[in-house]
Amino acid sequence: QVQLAESGGGLVQPGGSLRLSCAASGSISSLGAMDWYRQAPGKQRDFVARISITGTTMYADSVKGRFTISRDNAKNTVFLQMNSLKPDDTAVYYCTSLPRGIWGQGTQVTVSS
Repeated sequence: QVQLAESGGGLVQPGGSLRLSCAASGSISSLGAMDWYRQAPGKQRDFVARISITGTTMYADSVKGRFTISRDNAKNTVFLQMNSLKPDDTAVYYCTSLPRGIWGQGTQVTVSS
C-alpha cells in the first residue's frame, strides 16, 4: 500500500506564500489523479485542487488564481504552491488519491498576523 506524507505547512502572514509537498512511498503514477483537500476547525473537509495523470488541473473557486498544483512523477511528489494567503486559508491540508482511497496525515497551515 502506497503511503502519502504531506510537509511544508506552517505559520505565515496574510499575503504570504507556502509550498506544500506530498511525497508518495511508491510510484505516484499508479495513483491516478491527485487531490489536495483542506479542513478548517469545526468544518467539513473541502476540495482544493486536482491534477490528473496527464497534468490537467482544476481548482476550487476560493483558491483559483492563487494556488497552483503540480506533480513530479519522477520524484513521486505532488506540490501545492499557495500565494496571496488569507486567514480563511487556515486549515489542515491533506493530499489524497481518491481512486486508491489513500490519504496523507495532513499538514497544518495557519495564516495570521
